[in-house]
Amino acid sequence: MSFFNKVFASVGIGSATVDTKLEKETYMPGETINGVVEIKGGKIDQQVDDIYLSVNTTYLRESDDRKYSVTATIDRFRVTAPFTIRVNERKEVPFSFQLPYDTPLSIGRSKIWVSTGLDIKGGVDPSDKDYLKVVPNPLMTAVFNAVDQLGFRIREADCEEAPRRLRGRLPFVQEFEFVPTSGPFRGKLDELEVVFLPSGNGELDIMFQVDRRARGLAGLFSEAIGTDETNVRLSITNQDMPYLQQKIQSVIERYS
Repeated sequence: MSFFNKVFASVGIGSATVDTKLEKETYMPGETINGVVEIKGGKIDQQVDDIYLSVNTTYLRESDDRKYSVTATIDRFRVTAPFTIRVNERKEVPFSFQLPYDTPLSIGRSKIWVSTGLDIKGGVDPSDKDYLKVVPNPLMTAVFNAVDQLGFRIREADCEEAPRRLRGRLPFVQEFEFVPTSGPFRGKLDELEVVFLPSGNGELDIMFQVDRRARGLAGLFSEAIGTDETNVRLSITNQDMPYLQQKIQSVIERYS
């Protein structure tokens, strides 16, 4: 009987299972995630070489004029040293890790999840998947509010592969695309793209891409040669929050 149990466990039948339980489901970038990994033993004793947690998302990559979705690991954490899970044993392993500051927000099509994996010797590695809701921190929220008060409305949000000059440690950035529906920039801009480049030291870098509407011969010429977009980088801290709308408006006016 034990022979058949070993055979079945090697293909995932009757082997250990894993279930990750998070303290909550909503987090801000940089916040600590606490939880437990619950392992339930199967029909035979099994050696668990490793338990790891990884934070993942997807982003769009372009190749041959076609965009396709790619899964990316934002960070990975090892939870415990090797151990043996006995027949029908229940074991809980607590964990704590910091959600990276450059984790995308759960806006638009962007999805973020935590994967739990068990590395089991001689068997199928069980896994679990838990989605997170990642919300803006206060500084990011202030930026969104300022852009909203300037008459912009969000049209799209996506994680996209970034050129090397714009990359941090990840191969993509999250772009928030806004259109002016009222306010001082309606009729002057086609769109405004915003990218957050958080450093984790209380400072937030913002990349604005100002997409100008063609105005006269000079505007038409700039659009024809592809120079109608301007990238502007702005660094802000909590001290800038009372004046954020004026600061962002000044930057956009300067390059629009």
